[in-house]
Amino acid sequence: MDRMTLREKLAQLYGVWVGIDSGGEMAPHQHDFADAELDWDELVRHGIGQLTRVYGTRPVDPVIGARSLARSQREIVGSGRFGIPALVHEETLTGLAAWQATVYPSPLCWGATFDPDLVYRMGARIGGTLRRLGVHQGLAPVLDVARDLRWGRVEETIGEDPHLVGTIGAAYVAGLESTGVIATLKHFVGYSASRAGRNLAPVSVGPRELADVLLPPFEMALRAGARSVMNAYIDNDGVPAAADPALLTDLLRDGYGFTGTVVADYFSVAFLHKLHGVAADRGDAAGQALAAGIDVELPTVDCYGEPLLAAVERGAVDAAVVDRALERVLRQKCELGLLDEDWVPEVPDGVDLDDPESRSLAREVAERSIVLLQNDGMLPLSPGRKVAVVGPRANDPGAMLGCYSFPMHVGVHHPEVPFGVSVPTVLDTLNKDYEVTYALGCPVLGGEDTDIAEAVAAAEDAEICVAVLGDRAGLFGGGTSGEGCDASDLKLPGRQEELLEALLATGTPVVLVLLSGRPYELSRQAGRLAAIVCGFYPGEEGAVALAGVLSGRINPSGRLPVGFPGEEASQPSTYLTASLGQRSEVSTVDPTPLFPFGHGLSYATATWDDVAVMDPSWPTDGSTRVRVTLSNGADRATTEVVQIYLHDPVAEVARPVQQLIAAKRVELAAGATEVVEIGLHADLTSYTGRTGKRIVEPGEVELWIGSSSARIVSKLSCALAGPRREVGFDRVLTADFS
Repeated sequence: MDRMTLREKLAQLYGVWVGIDSGGEMAPHQHDFADAELDWDELVRHGIGQLTRVYGTRPVDPVIGARSLARSQREIVGSGRFGIPALVHEETLTGLAAWQATVYPSPLCWGATFDPDLVYRMGARIGGTLRRLGVHQGLAPVLDVARDLRWGRVEETIGEDPHLVGTIGAAYVAGLESTGVIATLKHFVGYSASRAGRNLAPVSVGPRELADVLLPPFEMALRAGARSVMNAYIDNDGVPAAADPALLTDLLRDGYGFTGTVVADYFSVAFLHKLHGVAADRGDAAGQALAAGIDVELPTVDCYGEPLLAAVERGAVDAAVVDRALERVLRQKCELGLLDEDWVPEVPDGVDLDDPESRSLAREVAERSIVLLQNDGMLPLSPGRKVAVVGPRANDPGAMLGCYSFPMHVGVHHPEVPFGVSVPTVLDTLNKDYEVTYALGCPVLGGEDTDIAEAVAAAEDAEICVAVLGDRAGLFGGGTSGEGCDASDLKLPGRQEELLEALLATGTPVVLVLLSGRPYELSRQAGRLAAIVCGFYPGEEGAVALAGVLSGRINPSGRLPVGFPGEEASQPSTYLTASLGQRSEVSTVDPTPLFPFGHGLSYATATWDDVAVMDPSWPTDGSTRVRVTLSNGADRATTEVVQIYLHDPVAEVARPVQQLIAAKRVELAAGATEVVEIGLHADLTSYTGRTGKRIVEPGEVELWIGSSSARIVSKLSCALAGPRREVGFDRVLTADFS
């Protein structure tokens, strides 16, 4: 650092996005803020800190991409005085967002599995792929807790409960980091709490909601080893996260002990000037972001380039904040081996980014994520039956994929290029076992009366109608779900509800398969549907998993990570609410969900034989244990998800009526009995009290134990005994299942 010029120092603090102008907006205001005229030769003379989305900007053969990356790295190393390679990052929300790479299920599907071990394996698999291609950093997971279902990015979240989001997100982080790849936590913090569910809108959450709902997933993921954090776009109570030292330095570094790098969400430094209006110009924006704690500007050189150089040289920005960020960046490159004298870029001879093992894992995640919401006995469907398959999501491979998958994020801007991976449709998979008639019915948006009439005719001529409805993922208005695709209400998009009503009117039993990025309001149809099956963008093998559930080959075991709203439900609304947020006699609006958080049915139901607390006297600095005995009297294997919720009858502040503190997925063979013991530390009862400190306080609490937030099998009373305690980041965050 002592030998570097200011320009060379700054070069390590920004990314460079080559090909940003290749077509299609992939980040907010991309074409407003990015300078596409990059002088590569001039840039590499001083060095380049990061390379942005080498594989994920346009369709590129992975071997050609690897060779191009190696060539760029050699130029960077050979042209600069210090030979420092660039750190390379890619989007990894549903796997590596690159052409021909496996598309895994969306994060809502991860949450629906309630299976951290499986998500760990997926994270490790994705990390291995990145390593082979010379990628050092993955921009995932999203740890925003869903607060308003109208928000377009609900599909990117893991769910509406901080404990579920934290345990699943931490598992993904641990898996990715186990391969040596840096996991980047998004978006720190409050992005999902925007007013009216609008993307990149103001946020006004109090310190208690921030501490008890929005921050715990980040705490859990940091404890799992995450080495990078990305700021949120939002301002909270008028203070943009990108310029908030209380958040990015005092809390993240001084409070949590984080020593990695903070990277800017794309263009968020420039937003301080152009959108938030808290900076006079781009140099001022750079100075505020650096002072707050943002070490690296992404996606490409802008504020941290010439504007910051000029601001430092004229004394408007302290050079010490540049050195602080630079040290963090160089230490991380050292950890990655990028400063080793013998470092050379490796080029794989051949790369299969969608090998059989990856597809198999994608299918396993999809199978465990499918949620059977309702079934009157119609499912499973026996083979050979006459089935009408209708709806806009029935015969479109894009119906399986979220907005950050490569085909929907980048591929849509290159319609002449094939998907790059095989993505069967629901129609493809059902054609193999049933006598199928297909009709579109209507597109996701719009449609003609004649198309609905054709679907009705197909349903009338069938034994069963499978209606495949839902969303099209997209960006900034290019879909009905995804970044910048927010909803004004929770009715099915376009004419899909009209189509569903017309199908129900035929009298033919209708099975609804919902492929969407958010729950929709189905209360007017639910009682008349034969069954409802939900898949939250289940990835490239999603249709195979859905067909398995419909046929009975797979016993559905997914559980809802977000509740489905009831009739005319208002937003925002989640199960995680205090008493005043629940149904009452003083309001005509009933927020009770149609299908609650944690809900999910199977074809074989586990029996809860016994639920007991081992010791109802619970030390405020110790643990108690809960024992649950489950049995399966069916002739096939089944799964139960044991869910433990805390109910605190009397507290310093109004607390959620119930809050998940532990969950355990239990596999039961046919005829088997399993005894599950779960250790619960008193720290899991902690909350932010009136003084702003997190406390564990003595007194009576209840453990509500069941198979969903609404189906509580047993309520066990416990007495927290001992002194009142203050706890912090080092508190116990998870249950003990040993």
